[in-house]
Amino acid sequence: MLSALAQETRLELFRMLGAQGATGLAAGDIAHRLKIPASTASFHLTAMERAGLLQATRQGRSVIYAVRHFAVRELMAFLAEPLGETLPGMREDIAAMLPAPAIAGMQPAFNVLFLCTANAARSIMAEAILNRVGAGRFNAYSAGSAPASGPNPIVIARLAALGHDTASLRSKRWDDFARREAPRMDFVIALCDTLDGQACPDFGQRAITCSWPLPDPAKFGGSPVEQATMLNELYASLLRRILIFINLPFSALDRLAVQRRMDELGNAVRA
Repeated sequence: MLSALAQETRLELFRMLGAQGATGLAAGDIAHRLKIPASTASFHLTAMERAGLLQATRQGRSVIYAVRHFAVRELMAFLAEPLGETLPGMREDIAAMLPAPAIAGMQPAFNVLFLCTANAARSIMAEAILNRVGAGRFNAYSAGSAPASGPNPIVIARLAALGHDTASLRSKRWDDFARREAPRMDFVIALCDTLDGQACPDFGQRAITCSWPLPDPAKFGGSPVEQATMLNELYASLLRRILIFINLPFSALDRLAVQRRMDELGNAVRA
């Protein structure tokens, strides 16, 4: 990322898009504003997108570019890490200077954490689904209060059969996401009733929390065919919820309205 910014035109381009916010700018408008040829603008935009600084979205015949604020926050946190011992509060000061994704005026990417006791099935499926259907706009994570030694092999096999990349999926403890260096969560979604009454870690005041209770695949009975059918139904239920979630009009809703929509998804969409 630093290498991609080490050029005057790219730095000016980055600052311009940063000021533009989540709406971004079309490639043609960028070239016009910077008074450079379209081919030159395309060259710089491609380099910055490959470096992870920008996100490109096609709208009709235009390609819209916007700053990936989440990636930039991670870069700044990485740079500040060695200063943590000598300059207390440095990481927090840098984080405060960077724009945080807001509900009204959505930034290019929201962080979403799915919770389940064992983090072996439901939350693993949700993580895989959101990372595919919400790629570029949402970053999905999952964790549990008492994580299993690893994801449910049947769940992993089903996800793989459906074309998901399962290489990075693993069971994690939810405390890992309450640490200072962890990504800041915008949404925390519990997928099982057993979390009720447990003391969840503090994920920060920014996170919107809700519950989408779903059955535990580990308790599915019946023949292998019946179990496979129920697993498919669970996947379909999660997919429907997540597709509705990612298509909510975030830019037109305030925080309370988003919270209400998220709560409704926990009850209105049935498997």
